[in-house]
Amino acid sequence: MAALQPAGPVVAGARSLEVRWIVPGRLETAMAGWFARFPAEEESRDDLYLLHPRMPGLSVKVRAGNSLEVKVYHGSPGVLEVAGRARGRLEYWQKWSFLSGPPDQGGTVPAGWRLVRKTRLVSRFPLADGHGPPRGGGAAGQAGCAVELARVRASGRDWWSLGFEAIGPPGLIRGGLDRAAALVFALPLPGGRELGAADCCSYTEWLLRQAEPSP
Repeated sequence: MAALQPAGPVVAGARSLEVRWIVPGRLETAMAGWFARFPAEEESRDDLYLLHPRMPGLSVKVRAGNSLEVKVYHGSPGVLEVAGRARGRLEYWQKWSFLSGPPDQGGTVPAGWRLVRKTRLVSRFPLADGHGPPRGGGAAGQAGCAVELARVRASGRDWWSLGFEAIGPPGLIRGGLDRAAALVFALPLPGGRELGAADCCSYTEWLLRQAEPSP
């Protein structure tokens, strides 16, 4: 593993409940328009993911070149299913992060890591009813359910992703994610698309799938 340069204290984030789909191809204008009915903040960044050595149950990345994030998998409470719209496995994660420089390789991607370029639209939904409408602003890690539509590029190929991440009191995050999903999927996806279990995975799992040789 390439050397990192810690530059700040460790920050332990709250446990999150997440579900994500990653789909091959460019993000279509119709899909972006479908998501645009919610206020969203936009961000572009490059993330580095550690793939080798493999560490089952862990996701390690350098976020935007300045923050090392380590996530630990804590199991699944089941499946999110919105009939005719989406089906995916929910996952509990716990995240730790601290300020850090990128792996020291003179600006190149070091062995064992994979670069992922993202342009993200993020809308944030309250966990409980009656706590306000969705919003585009707000810091990552705040209580609520963040819904992200992202253009993704890795290894010279285009993909797009739709993900939900609920953070907050354990008794509220499942209900908060379910309510956000009900709002987001209240309208059918463009072209009658349905997000299925085959496209549902974390970024690290997705990258590992891409790295595996074809049968």
